[in-house]
Amino acid sequence: MFSNRYVRTIICSRVLLHLGIWIRNYAVLLYVTDLTGNDPVYVSLISVAEFAPIFLFALIGGTFADRWRPKRTMAGSDLISAVSVAGVLLALINGGWIALLIGTFLSASLSQFSQPSAMKLYKRHVPGEQLQGVMAMSQTLVAVFMVLGPVIGTLIFLKLGIHVSLILTSVLFLGSSLILATLPRDASEQHSNLKSSFMSEMTAGIRYVWSNQALRTLCLSFAVVGFASGLTQPLQIFIVVEQLGQAKSFLQWLVMTNGAAMLIGGVAIMGAAKKIPPQRLFVAGLLITAICTTGIGASTMIWLTILLLIISGLVYPAIQGGIQTLIVRNTEMAYMGRVSGAIMPVFMGMMVIGMSLSGYLKGALSLFVVYGLSGLLIMAGVLILLKLRERQSGK
Repeated sequence: MFSNRYVRTIICSRVLLHLGIWIRNYAVLLYVTDLTGNDPVYVSLISVAEFAPIFLFALIGGTFADRWRPKRTMAGSDLISAVSVAGVLLALINGGWIALLIGTFLSASLSQFSQPSAMKLYKRHVPGEQLQGVMAMSQTLVAVFMVLGPVIGTLIFLKLGIHVSLILTSVLFLGSSLILATLPRDASEQHSNLKSSFMSEMTAGIRYVWSNQALRTLCLSFAVVGFASGLTQPLQIFIVVEQLGQAKSFLQWLVMTNGAAMLIGGVAIMGAAKKIPPQRLFVAGLLITAICTTGIGASTMIWLTILLLIISGLVYPAIQGGIQTLIVRNTEMAYMGRVSGAIMPVFMGMMVIGMSLSGYLKGALSLFVVYGLSGLLIMAGVLILLKLRERQSGK
C-alpha cells in the first residue's frame, strides 16, 4: 500500500496536518483557560469552533470537492490554513486573543473541503483490494494522534508558549501543503453539469444518497451508532468515580489505554483487510463494541473495565475503516465529495444529540441503563447492516 505514490503522499501530509491540529487545539485550550480563569463559556466556544464546521460546511465542502480538482483543493486548503494561523499569531501579538477562536473555526472549515478530496484521490488511484487497508491506515494515524497528540500539544505549550505553538502549527500546515503539491497534476474531468448551479448539485448529492440503497442503509446505521456513542461519551468520568471508585484523574489512564488499543487494532486491520470483506469487518466491530459497551456500564472491577476498553479499542479501526471503505465502494466518482459530506454530519449530529441527552438519562435512569441502551442501539445498527447484506445476497 505504501508503495502507492498517492497513499504515501497523502498519509505523510496528514501526519503533519494532524500534528499541527493537535498542537493548535491544545495551545488554544490551555491559553484560553489560563487567560479566562477556566471560564466554561469560552472553553465551550473552543469546542464549537472545532465541531460546528462539520455541520455547517461538510456538505458544502463536499459539493465543491466534486467540482474542483482534488490535489489543488487539498494543497490550497492546507496553505490557506497556514496563512490563517500566521494571521492569528499577528492578531494575538497585538492583544486580540479572540482571533484564536476565529482561526480554529476557519481551519476546521477548510478541512471540510480537504477530506472529501482525499477520498476522491483514494477512489481514483487505489486498487479495490487495497482500499480497505488504506482506510485502516488512515484510522491508525488518527489513533496515534489520539494517544500522542494531547501529550505533544501540552508539552509544546508549557515549554514554549502560545506564540511558538502557533508558529509550529503554521509551519506544519505549510509542510502538508508542499507535500501534496508533489503529486502529479490532477487529471481533467468531464462534468456534464459544470454549468449547473451550486444548489442544484448539492441537492442532487442528497438525492443520490437517498436513492442509493446501500448508502441510505449505511447512513441510517451510522446515525444510530452515532447516537449510541454520544450517550456514553460524556459519562466516562462517572464510570471512573461511581463504578470503579477511583479519583477523576484515573480517567486519563483509561483514555490512553483505549487509544493505544486503537493503534494496535489499526495495524492489525491493515494486515487483515485483504482477507475480510469491509461489511463483515464493520458488523463484527459493531457487535463486539455493543457487548463491550454494556459490559463497561455493568463492571465494577478495574481489570475488567480496562480489558473491555482494550477490546473495544482494538475493533474501533474496523468500524471506521469498514464504513469508509463501504462508502467509497458504493459511490460513483462524480458524487464522492457530496456523499462524504452528507454522511459524516449525520453521525456527528446524532452523536451531539446523544451527548446532550446522556446527563438527563443518567439522572432519570442509571449509569448502567444508559450504557445498556447504548449497547442495544449499536446492536440495532448491526441489524440494519445485516438487512443490507441480505438484500445484496438476494440480488
